[in-house]
Amino acid sequence: MRKVVRLMAISLLALGLAACDGANKDNKQPVNGTPASTPANQTLSLLDGKLTFSLPNGMADQSSKLNSQVNNRYVYADSSGQRVVIVLLGDKTSESLEVLVQRLEHQLRTRDANLEVLSNKTIDANGTPMRQLNTIITDNGQKSYTSTLLALVDDNLLTIQIILPADNPQQAQDEAQLIINTLKFSK
Repeated sequence: MRKVVRLMAISLLALGLAACDGANKDNKQPVNGTPASTPANQTLSLLDGKLTFSLPNGMADQSSKLNSQVNNRYVYADSSGQRVVIVLLGDKTSESLEVLVQRLEHQLRTRDANLEVLSNKTIDANGTPMRQLNTIITDNGQKSYTSTLLALVDDNLLTIQIILPADNPQQAQDEAQLIINTLKFSK
């Protein structure tokens, strides 16, 4: 449960930091050997090559802007902070993805009484089973479409969260699906 709470706290922090980053959006200095901006549809390789996926145009690495020493956490956002992708490799777990996604949904409902669950389903990403929870979250009157994906990588919980504006939920779902369709896991 603490892992899920920590994940949600990180994602909210990332949204806030990315929104404040507008003045530095042209900064091209490398951070830890990773370019500060990510070109259109660039394929990223994370977790020592165990995960690859593509980001849409305008997403930049914001991981270094979080003042935390969490390893294996990556945050990408656009200059407005409205489009965010967070990848977090957590601790080892023996719990099933179904139990973990149920806890996540319960935690989200506790925080947002108006939470809209659009889908909670099992998907296959390039041969790796995942759970996908698609929601509309309201925070300070702003609605966001969130697609949260859970998978097990070497028995560690992998969480990928895609946060997009919910002005047009179908468009947001389509944008998230474009990223999800590029997910590839290597064994």
